Amino acid sequence: MNYKYHILSNGIKLVHSEVNTPVSHFGLMVGTGSRDERPNEIGMAHFIEHMIFKGTKKRKAFHILGMIENSGGELNAFTTKEETCIYASFLSPFYSNTVKLFADVAFNSIFPVKEMEKEKMVILDEINSYLDNPSEQIFDDFEAQIFEGHPLATNILGSEEIVNSFSKSDVFRFMKRNYRLDNIVISSVGNISLKKLVKLLEQHFESVNLKGGKQQRMAFENYKPNYVVEQKGAYLSHLMIGNLAYSRKNPKRIPLLLLNNILGGPALNSRLNLNLREKHGIAYTVESMFNTYSDTGLFAIYLGTDLKNIEKSKRLIKRELRLLRENKLGTVQFSRAKKQLAGQIAIQYDSRQNEMLSNAKSYLYRPEIKTVESFIKEIEGLSVESLLEVANEVFDENKLSTLIFETK
Repeated sequence: MNYKYHILSNGIKLVHSEVNTPVSHFGLMVGTGSRDERPNEIGMAHFIEHMIFKGTKKRKAFHILGMIENSGGELNAFTTKEETCIYASFLSPFYSNTVKLFADVAFNSIFPVKEMEKEKMVILDEINSYLDNPSEQIFDDFEAQIFEGHPLATNILGSEEIVNSFSKSDVFRFMKRNYRLDNIVISSVGNISLKKLVKLLEQHFESVNLKGGKQQRMAFENYKPNYVVEQKGAYLSHLMIGNLAYSRKNPKRIPLLLLNNILGGPALNSRLNLNLREKHGIAYTVESMFNTYSDTGLFAIYLGTDLKNIEKSKRLIKRELRLLRENKLGTVQFSRAKKQLAGQIAIQYDSRQNEMLSNAKSYLYRPEIKTVESFIKEIEGLSVESLLEVANEVFDENKLSTLIFETK
């Protein structure tokens, strides 16, 4: 893949891939998320993601929402622990309108008080919906358990009390502190030349005047494994088991990515799926995950099952972890595992939208994008010894934490 780079005179970075397709994808990502919030700001990054579409100095909310979608496109946004992103997919002739709109909503939003109060109610509904879904809540609660006492532990949505307290001055104060030119990436995959795209960006983005430099983040330290059981009023019980893992820059993340895929990845032949679901029939959903952050990471296994199956599930999970700690993969098995992961990565990048979003995140933290081809080369270069080493670090039973939502 041929990625091209450009840095505007004010420091905003661009990564672009020109493709001859009728639909193009454009995104703006800021390296600011929920971990950058102070105790009285929990939920602020997500609140701003909602509010930037509610009016600017030039446009009302219905103008913003209609500018792309009335032309057959889709406008969206999301917030993570470390990033906030707005993005759109649209018919390629509408690049100019998209760039113009993004510059306006990202840097000229006025946060009308009336709209703020309405959006608080929307977010409170979102919080309540989330609390009604223990299969979602357990993921956030487990992160809070792992990263206890650290900003990574906070919930992205925030709480009713804190969200209701947000004022317009709070919003601008947060943005002034965290929205910095060195922390902004524009990503594009679409039917436009780099020259034309840069011209559009210069027209609409070069007037943006923010502070430079990246915010300082407090590193997480002193992880202590723990075991927590909570009672929930639901039909299904939920279980999570996991440990601290590697940051996005740690080379050991690649063997852990492969181990995660072998253990509980999306394929139906993952070890956890074959054992707990196919062989024993005790879980409809069982999966593992590996999340990387700028300075740390999290590995975890999740399943939902009947309360009577929790203890058996724990034993089966720990057995699979022990097998990966103690036994090297055979040559044929290792080769198949690498091919499967390489294929999944290639399939993911077959979506131009996924490619655009992945490029934005990658360029926030690295000087250039790692192509699918180079990523697959890294996977192909792994050794069975590297998997064994990582398995013994991350799957160590003495370092695992557990969270259980039991049915009442």
